[in-house]
Amino acid sequence: MEIRAVTRFRDGGPGHYGPVAGTGCANARLKPGDVLPSVRRLALDLGIHFNTVAEAYRALAEEGWLDLRHGCVATVVQRAQPPVAHPELVQKFRRRLRALVC
Repeated sequence: MEIRAVTRFRDGGPGHYGPVAGTGCANARLKPGDVLPSVRRLALDLGIHFNTVAEAYRALAEEGWLDLRHGCVATVVQRAQPPVAHPELVQKFRRRLRALVC
């Protein structure tokens, strides 16, 4: 599983916590059950404000990547894998899509 960087926009500008999620998650392969560093530890390591890290962790939790509980560690959760489409259905869909586009 790979957790990708999170980018948010605040007041029309890019959010500052994309690098937090990218550094802490996307550059590492995390498995369900892995524990992320504390908010303050990661903030110190990255040289950013702890509220920025907390916001990134909350965003990842809202997207279903982390289990966050106040006063506890942030843990990577198991996410259901999307079902794999049968190759024949994929080909049929591609043909129908091409017919609509062309």
